[in-house]
Amino acid sequence: MASPFSGALQLTDLDDFIGPSQECIKPIKVDKTLGSGVAKIHIEDDGSYFQVSQDGGTRKLEKAKISLDDCLACSGCVTSAETVLITQQSHEELRKVLDANKTLAAGEQRLIVISVSPQSRASLAVKFQLNPTDTARKLTAFFKKLGAHYVFDTAFSRNFSLLESQREFVRRFRAQADSKQALPVLTSACPGWICYAEKTHGNVIIPYVSTARSPQQVMGSLVKDFFAQQQCVTPDKIYHVTVMPCYDKKLEASRSDFFSQEHQTRDVDCVVTTGEVLKLLEEEGVSLSELEPAPLDSLCSSVSAQEPISHRGGGSGGYLEHVFRHAARELFGIHVDEITYKPLRNKDFQEVMLESEGRVLLHFAAAYGFRNIQNLVQKLKRGRCPYHYVEVMACPSGCLNGGGQLKALDAPDKQLLQQVERLYGMVRTEAPEDVPGVQELYRHWLHGEGSTQADRLLHTSYHAVEKASSGLSIRW
Repeated sequence: MASPFSGALQLTDLDDFIGPSQECIKPIKVDKTLGSGVAKIHIEDDGSYFQVSQDGGTRKLEKAKISLDDCLACSGCVTSAETVLITQQSHEELRKVLDANKTLAAGEQRLIVISVSPQSRASLAVKFQLNPTDTARKLTAFFKKLGAHYVFDTAFSRNFSLLESQREFVRRFRAQADSKQALPVLTSACPGWICYAEKTHGNVIIPYVSTARSPQQVMGSLVKDFFAQQQCVTPDKIYHVTVMPCYDKKLEASRSDFFSQEHQTRDVDCVVTTGEVLKLLEEEGVSLSELEPAPLDSLCSSVSAQEPISHRGGGSGGYLEHVFRHAARELFGIHVDEITYKPLRNKDFQEVMLESEGRVLLHFAAAYGFRNIQNLVQKLKRGRCPYHYVEVMACPSGCLNGGGQLKALDAPDKQLLQQVERLYGMVRTEAPEDVPGVQELYRHWLHGEGSTQADRLLHTSYHAVEKASSGLSIRW
């Protein structure tokens, strides 16, 4: 079975992009008792481990367990053994939480919030032959039937991610004379790409990575900070679930950067993929198309959500287009209506340029898939990267083709992807600064653009993971 993680992460046979054939290096705490002498390890037929001391006494040893946290702290690989890695990031775990919550008294229950990505919604819309609005309303009805209290759309949190990305690029473009690492800016919304950058190239690449949080993690801030305040509860009293097109999002949610020490809770408690939502529907014996639609929820009490809202620029969030248009206007006073992409080596590597009087003012690119990421990184390391900004995604064709999306059983993958793209593009688009509620939250929740609060809740940092030497990592 192929790994559900993106190509930038997965280990296939013995050819791993991150650390070829590297063994797991999770440190294991060993209790050393003075005077205990030499002991032997005996393995039972059932796989149990026993320590046998010199006097014949035995003691059962606890098996090591690897969590997602351990994986992120390791310089090795993410393997296809997701049953080992994903213990708290599955639809089974979500079901356990929902069922347990129902048994509690009303005052003791946790508030269950589910945030659905536009990419997952489009994939489910194709599966059940629905339009995007009906899919959103029926998903809301389904999750509330299971025990969720609120169902939100991560397109709302993407407004903040896009706006922060725009401002960050303009600031870094203006600072390029003072810093050699100001440009290019590499997007950070794809956790597969980020994990690869941190583990493989470390401090060579990390300074170029955008600090703007992804829509998933901005939604984590919105739910566990803003929404918690609105509901008069502490963040740990909210159980926040996201529905994502990508298994790598489970790794992102597990980063220590998105864990509150004060409240001992994650910004996103559980990530389920589009495929896992389909499993939940099947286990419940429910067809999404047959459910009665429910009203859509809105994070802002002053805004009523009638239909989903999206953004221009393709199925991976539209980072390149939004930053390009904003930078052209802010830096050069040029209004860009239509953006023309120039394909390079393949359809997943394209570039966009803003020119004036024969001079290139802005040079942007989109690099999707590991092959193109490798080429981009090599150009950057050699000092030959011509771009000011690159939208980087680990999955070929981007997020609509994520590993967690629904697969076609009776149709070519290309045909299915085209259908998903068509339904994704049916949603009405709006500029992020014009979406109702966004400016209100900047004023009252974040205390203004560029504030300390905005920096803390909408940005993050990345860390090089030190490589461990292992005999198994040698290329023979």
